[in-house]
Amino acid sequence: MFGSKSGRGGQTVVDTLIGAQVVLQGDLVFSGGLYVEGRIVGKVVAEDGAAATLTLSEQGSIEGEVRVPVVVIDGRLDGDVHAGERVELAPNARVQGNVYYQVVEMSAGAQLTGRLIHQGTRAALPSPGTAEDVEATQEAAVGA
Repeated sequence: MFGSKSGRGGQTVVDTLIGAQVVLQGDLVFSGGLYVEGRIVGKVVAEDGAAATLTLSEQGSIEGEVRVPVVVIDGRLDGDVHAGERVELAPNARVQGNVYYQVVEMSAGAQLTGRLIHQGTRAALPSPGTAEDVEATQEAAVGA
């Protein structure tokens, strides 16, 4: 459980542990490794630009939105997941909500009630503009 990040072993550093008897109510902002065996009621968000990994154990649960670069779920999560890099749904994962991902790994037995949405397609779309911006772009294309 507590190990150093190793390319060969696949272990992740755990900086913070939410124990099995802990119920945390409120939003949680963190960096580094967070291992959840207890229950969180609120958002779980990684600090902007920080390397962060959330691991939700088989006994753990989160009720709220998750925004973390790397997410490993083996427990219950009720809310949307926004994984900037990678999300892993382990065999005991029970997710109610949409999962936004770059890379996804889903093990046999994992359950998802929601949608898997690849973020690469969203990032490739231009940001919505005003009607004048659209008309100006169309005029420039016609004139070219």
